[in-house]
Amino acid sequence: MTNEEIKRRPSNPWYEAGRRLLKNRIGLLGIAFIGILVFIAIFAPLIAPYDPLAQNIMGRYKAPSSEHLLGTDEMGRDILSRIIYGSRISLQVGLFSVSIALVTGVFLGLLAGYYGGFWDMLIMRIMDIMLAFPAILLAIAIVAILGPQLRNAMLAIGIINIPRFARIVRSSAISIKESEYILAAKMMGASDVRIIFFHLLPNAMAPLIVQTTLSIATAILEAAALSFLGLGAQPPTPEWGAMLTDARSSLQQAPWVATFPGLAIIFGVLGFNLLGDGLRDALDPKMKNV
Repeated sequence: MTNEEIKRRPSNPWYEAGRRLLKNRIGLLGIAFIGILVFIAIFAPLIAPYDPLAQNIMGRYKAPSSEHLLGTDEMGRDILSRIIYGSRISLQVGLFSVSIALVTGVFLGLLAGYYGGFWDMLIMRIMDIMLAFPAILLAIAIVAILGPQLRNAMLAIGIINIPRFARIVRSSAISIKESEYILAAKMMGASDVRIIFFHLLPNAMAPLIVQTTLSIATAILEAAALSFLGLGAQPPTPEWGAMLTDARSSLQQAPWVATFPGLAIIFGVLGFNLLGDGLRDALDPKMKNV
């Protein structure tokens, strides 16, 4: 096969997107941050120098040192160990809550976009009502009804993110459901289920992937906010937002107690945001010649 024939061969769009992502410095930086976070979460028992729940009242508020690299908190617990174990909770919150939003939002978006009419009006009006409330206030209301637990916080975060996915999928479904190949599939006897999952949904994958990545970052931040308000993870769970709550009374006496959990939240959210920006550029058809 000649070089000219190789150049003319149709390329796999996902392969091309991956190639562009690997050339995107912002995306690579996001992958590095997320990779470190995942590595820490998986190997937390091996990396953490102390038990994150072990208390030592005699060693409370110790400044960062060789013994405790990030210092200790008001109960004498090692902050580094608690941050390391907290990465597990943050990833769990992000993946679980976004999975709820993704599955429910895709289903509702496909239903509204493909069938239209009554279903479209009903579903999208519900989504509009949900979007009319500030996301964090809606999450607080849901958790207040269900009870202040990490599980309920994850459920609330998943619910408030459903409209984002539903609107994305609905828009894609509406834009292509009257396309010639969709009409041809109908004339050949293809069922609605086949058309929806084999023709409509694949065309929404690119924006869904980007939105999923960005939503994980938002979910981590929202979970930290709920825990900070006492509506998420409860003591003594080593969750980053809950650690900030415990540190409020000691900001002047021991600023490191709040500084390091805050930095953990920043870098965790930043990693997913950077990856989302990189994926958006990589999956953008306008970037295919880059």
